Amino acid sequence: MGKVFYVVGGEYVDTTFREIAPGHTEQRMGPFTQQEALNIWRGLTGKTVDNALVRYFVRQEEDAVPDQWLVVGGEYSDTTFKTLAVGAKLEVHGPYVRAHAMDKWRELTGKTIDSAVTRFEIIEEAELEVFKAGR
Repeated sequence: MGKVFYVVGGEYVDTTFREIAPGHTEQRMGPFTQQEALNIWRGLTGKTVDNALVRYFVRQEEDAVPDQWLVVGGEYSDTTFKTLAVGAKLEVHGPYVRAHAMDKWRELTGKTIDSAVTRFEIIEEAELEVFKAGR
């Protein structure tokens, strides 16, 4: 078959097209040849042109299944970052592909830069339970 392509996308939270809207799932169609994927993409794009939050992408096989990364953290009781502050809950954002997780991490750390006891980390989605157990 040669190179394999997929059409991925759906309805997103906003026009950064990084996070699927709540209640929606990312659609993944394929495998296709490149021309088949482009034809499917054109059809989907034509049907959804009136919704600015819907977008589809053509991805080559190795790019079609995104990494699953989370940004986790929040306000801790002290700078050991082991115990959350009283009343604070662990914040979990994602899953994202790695680059989008970095963007979210930068956003959150930028907002909390003045707090010495607030910390966010990027972890693989599969590590969430281990992360929670270590806290």
